[in-house]
Amino acid sequence: MKRNQFLYFLSLLCAPVVLWAQNPNVDIKNYEFHLTLNDENNIIKGKAVLDFEFTNPSSQLVLDLVEADGSGKGMRVDSVIQKKNQLQFSQSDEKLSITTATPGSVVIYYHGIPKDGLIISENKYGDRTFFGDNWPNRAHQWLPIIDHPSDKATVSFHVTAPSKYQVVATGMLTEHTNLDNKTSLYVYSTPIELPTKVMVIGVAEFAVNHLGNIANVPLSSWVYPENKKAGFYDYAQAEDILAYFSTHIAPFPFTKLANVQSTTRYGGMENAGNIFYYENSVTGTRSSEFLLAHEIAHQWFGDSASETDWSHLWLSEGFATYFTDLYAEHAYGKSKLDEKLQEERAQVIKFSETTKTAIIDSSRTDLMELLNPNSYQKGAWVLHMLRRKLGDEIFWKGIQQYYKKYKYANASSVDLQKVFEAVSGEDLQLFFTQWLTQYGQPKIKMEYDYKNGKLKLEIKQMQKEEFQFPLEIRFNYADGTLEIQKLDINEMKNKFKLKIEKEPISLDLDPNTNLLFEEFK
Repeated sequence: MKRNQFLYFLSLLCAPVVLWAQNPNVDIKNYEFHLTLNDENNIIKGKAVLDFEFTNPSSQLVLDLVEADGSGKGMRVDSVIQKKNQLQFSQSDEKLSITTATPGSVVIYYHGIPKDGLIISENKYGDRTFFGDNWPNRAHQWLPIIDHPSDKATVSFHVTAPSKYQVVATGMLTEHTNLDNKTSLYVYSTPIELPTKVMVIGVAEFAVNHLGNIANVPLSSWVYPENKKAGFYDYAQAEDILAYFSTHIAPFPFTKLANVQSTTRYGGMENAGNIFYYENSVTGTRSSEFLLAHEIAHQWFGDSASETDWSHLWLSEGFATYFTDLYAEHAYGKSKLDEKLQEERAQVIKFSETTKTAIIDSSRTDLMELLNPNSYQKGAWVLHMLRRKLGDEIFWKGIQQYYKKYKYANASSVDLQKVFEAVSGEDLQLFFTQWLTQYGQPKIKMEYDYKNGKLKLEIKQMQKEEFQFPLEIRFNYADGTLEIQKLDINEMKNKFKLKIEKEPISLDLDPNTNLLFEEFK
């Protein structure tokens, strides 16, 4: 790899990428949210208690919070208190700036109608629901926070709501009190530091099925009562999925796992310990098995071991995609793995035809645009090729070491590379550079000629950037036999002379589905 490509790789991996700014001056240690919900209107009343430290000398505590605007939506801060003293504050540009030179604890009183982030609506049965929907940086639509995955904190939710509702939230239920004939209080709390993108509440009329402890984790299903039988049947598939990942990666990182039917934006959202799935994930046919696997895999990768910044999103989405593939291989065999990888390869190729970006993409200002096949399917393919390069034993050892090191912390792509280099003893710079920072994938054109027991074979790369990779070729013979040879492709044009006893009737590239490539026709 050329030196300038190497330097470009380092700049992408090591330099901070500002898509939604971090606050380098503040470290939030704990959030305590007191929220009051009602059925008369969509106004929420909030009290947020924040424990924080200044990491650099400062007289301003700057948080993310969307202010109320002319539409009547947004959050309006009423007062900020520190040690019984009123603090000065201002709201502008989605920021709440509080004047204080004293670290410790502040209490923020606020109210408003969420523009986004907390979705207050009706489900498909016409019943009112409230669901947190924070990804990527929408939590500050309803909570005063630092809305960036690198600033993790512990959290508790104290939710007061009409008594007809059940509440599920991040952490374990520590209190449920009927305050009067009309309202109830639910308190959930977790001692585990989390990114704000996966701190949520869900409030609705639920039917709840407690499946017991699976891999020492309390597992439950929360579905709408109208489709209770189908929902309990569908979501019970989480038992085998949870057991598989807990065995192969590490013990489950959180204190519970609740799978929740919800009314939100996404097909699935990996909120820590309580995953929200779209309404129609419940069918009674178990058609959402791989959706469950994807979101449950996120509990380890994305929620516990989180990306340092948005440009490294593949460490979340690529991992969840490939670990879904691994679960599919475990449950249904290699043919299912190959089927899924071939589908994912087609998605990557189609995306690359219109969007000329690499996996690590610092160009995006709209974070939603990162939800693309580079982050998901191409990220999965990087892990698959790494697995094939190193072998299963080293691959799993590397995964387990990576997770162990960055559990409840943040990692970048270079951190992953360093772990795998330490575990394998190999220099993986070229591998990570070309697959993470180069646009596209190899476009392979194959030409061959057979004479007198020798086959002349030419492999050309037709894309602009050079890739280096092993390539398997299957020789198919007229008598039904076949032979597979592996060649190292190190140049844009590669010529080989192979001695084979009989002329093949055809040659197939990558018969075992081990390479992300497209065949040039």
